[in-house]
Amino acid sequence: MKIEGIKGCFEKTGGLFYFARMCSKIRLHAVGKLPADYFDMLGQGFDGRTCRYLEVKYEDVKAQVLAGKSDADVLEWCQAQGRRLTAEQMLIYNSFLSKRGWHDDETDGFIPEMIQHYGLPDNGMVLTDFDLIEMDEGRWYPDMWRDAWK
Repeated sequence: MKIEGIKGCFEKTGGLFYFARMCSKIRLHAVGKLPADYFDMLGQGFDGRTCRYLEVKYEDVKAQVLAGKSDADVLEWCQAQGRRLTAEQMLIYNSFLSKRGWHDDETDGFIPEMIQHYGLPDNGMVLTDFDLIEMDEGRWYPDMWRDAWK
C-alpha cells in the first residue's frame, strides 16, 4: 500500500538503514496519516530493534521526533543519550536488518505467509522483510538492496 510521506527501509540517516522510516512513521501517526495497519508495530519490530540497538527508549525517540527535530538530529540525540555507533556497529545493524527473513527463523514461515497475505508474486524475488515492505509500498526493484549499499 502506498503511503504518502513514509520513508523506505533502505533510506539512510547518518549511514544507518531504517532510522528515517521509523521517524517518518512517528510523524505520520501524529498527524493521522499513518494507516491503522501500522499502529500495532509502532515501537515494536524494527522500531524496537533500532531503539534497543541504540540503547534508547522508543518513547524518548518519539518525543524528539515530535519536538520537530530532523532525522539526523534525532539520531545524534540517540547516540548522545544511548550509545555512539562505530562504523563496524553500523555495518552489523544494517546487515542484520536488511537481511532479516533471509536464511533465518522467518524464512520458512513468516516470509511465505506475508507474500501470500500481500498478494505478492511468489517467484523467489522476496527474500527479506525489507523486500516485503518495499514491495508492499511500491518502491521495490530488483537491485534496490545493492544500490542501498553504495
